[in-house]
Amino acid sequence: MKIVACNSNLPLAEAVAKELGMRLCNVTVRRFADMEVFVEIHENVRGEDVFVMQSTCTPTNDHLMELLIMLDALRRGSARRITAVMPYFGYARQDRKSGPRTPISAKLVANLLVEAGASRVLTLDLHAMQIQGFFDIPVDNLYAAPLFVRDIKERYGDRDLMIVSPDVGGVVRARQLAQRLNTDLAIIDKRRERAGVSEVMNVIGDVKGRHCLLVDDIVDSGGSLCNAAQAIANMGAASVGAYVTHGVLTGQAVERIGNSCIEMLTLTDSIRATESVQAASNIRQITIAGLLARAMRAVSDESSVSSLFD
Repeated sequence: MKIVACNSNLPLAEAVAKELGMRLCNVTVRRFADMEVFVEIHENVRGEDVFVMQSTCTPTNDHLMELLIMLDALRRGSARRITAVMPYFGYARQDRKSGPRTPISAKLVANLLVEAGASRVLTLDLHAMQIQGFFDIPVDNLYAAPLFVRDIKERYGDRDLMIVSPDVGGVVRARQLAQRLNTDLAIIDKRRERAGVSEVMNVIGDVKGRHCLLVDDIVDSGGSLCNAAQAIANMGAASVGAYVTHGVLTGQAVERIGNSCIEMLTLTDSIRATESVQAASNIRQITIAGLLARAMRAVSDESSVSSLFD
C-alpha cells in the first residue's frame, strides 16, 4: 500500500499518512513553462495498491489534470490497483442536463478518471448520489455526518437544537443528521433565479427560540447560506450556526460570512483552507484525516467500508 499526493491538499494527505503510520510516496508534480503538468514517480509501484489523494477544487481544471496524469503514470508504472481519493469531487454539481444543449460534466469527469487508470474512487459527501452510477468501477462515498454529530454534541451540549436544510434538495442529508441528534428539522424554501443567486421564500418549521444549525454539502459564494441564516434569525432563532462539508468559498464568500449572523461555520478540511479562511473569526475546520485513513485501510484490507457510516 502506497499513498501518493498531488498538490491540492498536501496537509490533509500528510495527516492521513500519519494516521496510517506511513509516509507519502516520493513524487514530483510540477509545471513546464507553458503550464503543462508533469508528473514523475520516484519509487517502484509495480504490483502496489496505490491511493492518490487529490481534491479537484480551485483551480479545478489544474487539479483535475494533475490527478488524471498521476493516474496515467501509475497505470504505466504497473500499479496493481489505483484508488483515486477525492475528498472533494469537482464538477459534481453538473450531474444532469440543466437546460437544452448543456453538458453532464460529472459523467465526463467519471469517464476521464476511468480512462486514465482509476480502479476505484473514494470520496466524501457527493453532491448527488446518482454520480456513483456514472462509474463502472466501485465508488465509496463517505459521509461527514458522524464527525458533525460528534462535534455538535461537544460544542452545543444540551442546547435546544434544530437542524435546518437550506433548500429542499438537502432535506435527506439534514434529516439524517437530525435523526442522529434526536432533534427537529426545519426547511428553507428558496427560489434560485440563476447560479449563485437565491431568494428565501419561506421557513418551514418553528425555529423561534431554538439554536439552529444549517447543514449542507457545499458552500460556494455563501449567498444562499447567509440568506437562509438571516431568514432564520428574523423568525426568532436564538442563534444560527452552520455545518458544511466542502468549503469552496469563492469570491467574497469569506467576507460575506464574516458579516453575517452565522455565529460559526464549521467545515471539513476536504479543501485546503486559504489564508482568509484561517483568519476568519467565525469559520473553523475539523479534520477528515482519520475517516479517510480508516476507509483507505478498509479498502486495502478488503474489509467493510460501510461500518464507517455509523
